[in-house]
Amino acid sequence: MPYTGGELSSHWIYRNWNIQGDALVAFVGPVDVPLTAMVDLADQRDGLSIQGKCMLHFVLESFGPDLDRAVFLQRLLVFLLFEQVQRKVGDRLRRQGDDLFVDDGKLSVSIATVSPVSSLIHLGINVTNEGTPVKTAALSDCGLEAEALARQIMKACHDELAAMALASTKVRGVQ
Repeated sequence: MPYTGGELSSHWIYRNWNIQGDALVAFVGPVDVPLTAMVDLADQRDGLSIQGKCMLHFVLESFGPDLDRAVFLQRLLVFLLFEQVQRKVGDRLRRQGDDLFVDDGKLSVSIATVSPVSSLIHLGINVTNEGTPVKTAALSDCGLEAEALARQIMKACHDELAAMALASTKVRGVQ
């Protein structure tokens, strides 16, 4: 399934996956986000599009258009990915903001934004290095398989958000 940037729209997960409410989905496919569909204004200004023949894509939608919360969720998702990849590549992995690098190759792309009704996140991880416009690293370089990694990340994200929800219900307010 290709990723074109149009997937960052309200209810895209519901319309395409029949999952209503807050949701995270993953799929593998090419990426080709033209400049006109770029959400990152700095990348758009600099003429940087996103392309690749095969990426693992995560799209998350959380209802409530809170950009700060979307960025927190994005960083959580990136950190969960960081934990999984680090087990395979160790100190060769580094995080710079919402991007992951293996050695000097860019492993991931990510963006968080809001619509009138929800927060939206895309996280893409190179499965291969084919068709990318910059020097990249890929899951194939790390000895990781996309489907297994997707399942691990989705479970970790679910577990982390559930634990956060529980943590917020066990404290009392203070004056």
